[in-house]
Amino acid sequence: MKALVCHAYGPIDGLTIDDVPSKAPAKGELRLQVHAAGLNFPDLLIVQGKYQIKAPPPFTPGAECVGTVIDVGEGVERFRVGDRVIALPAWGAFAEELTVDQMRVLPVPAAIANEVAAGLVLTYGTSQHALVQRAAIQRGETLLVLGASGGVGLAAVEIGALLGARVIAAASTPEKLAVCRERGATETICYGQVRLRDAVKELTGGKGADVIYDPVGGDLFDEAMRSIAWKGRLLVVGFASGRIPELPANLALLKGCAVVGVHWGAFVEREPFTFVENMRTLYAWVEKGELRPLVSETYPLARAVDAMRRIERREAVGKIVLTT
Repeated sequence: MKALVCHAYGPIDGLTIDDVPSKAPAKGELRLQVHAAGLNFPDLLIVQGKYQIKAPPPFTPGAECVGTVIDVGEGVERFRVGDRVIALPAWGAFAEELTVDQMRVLPVPAAIANEVAAGLVLTYGTSQHALVQRAAIQRGETLLVLGASGGVGLAAVEIGALLGARVIAAASTPEKLAVCRERGATETICYGQVRLRDAVKELTGGKGADVIYDPVGGDLFDEAMRSIAWKGRLLVVGFASGRIPELPANLALLKGCAVVGVHWGAFVEREPFTFVENMRTLYAWVEKGELRPLVSETYPLARAVDAMRRIERREAVGKIVLTT
């Protein structure tokens, strides 16, 4: 089978498409024929050896995909050959086949297309968990989303609007912000045209944002902390800027606010029943047409590096998906 392979940590240009042997499923595992796999920013980090989990080279990146079960190992009772499923491996999804533990697999409704299903769980699951469990966002509150046109950012815009929040989207270009408006943002901020702190103050009448969703970190985190409302919640989702910021503790004191970590992977492991309920809600939103995940680009597996470059250059809007 064909797979994208990382032979050593480093730039994504070092990745190759190789012929690798199929692997029989071990006890408790499934073997899937992969139909589509979602790309995420952490896929770049894991290839560079910069992610919080380390995959020993050589390995195949890719942390989410949709596929059909083609073989089952001993002890597998929840799934059968022919089932269409979503898989959430730590890595391995950018391949024609994947062997994965059954506990990292979910059934997927027939009404949800492969490309949508492949990119649904990590981005929308993260944003749903952040806004519902971590921020407890309320209808009518103001939500500021940084990096709003990217995968998790656009998901936060859409879910925030669906939950009844007033969404302010912040991104780097007017073109990206236009997509955010189409997906539910009521106001937008273009980083290059105005200082974030000043724009939030103007849009909120000086009150600030009740909830701030930050997958970017760096300088924008510093500005966001000065843009938060009394008793606001700043959600730490990631550090796409490359700099992990430091929090002046006096700002949290003066604002009476909370800085809240969002570690979706740990949430899934520690609270599996809540995660399953979240997924049922996500599936229902998509099936009813209340949530319309944006898959802006699809690439064949052979062009996986080209697709990853789009994310590396911050050119991606919504979700990019690989097909096999």
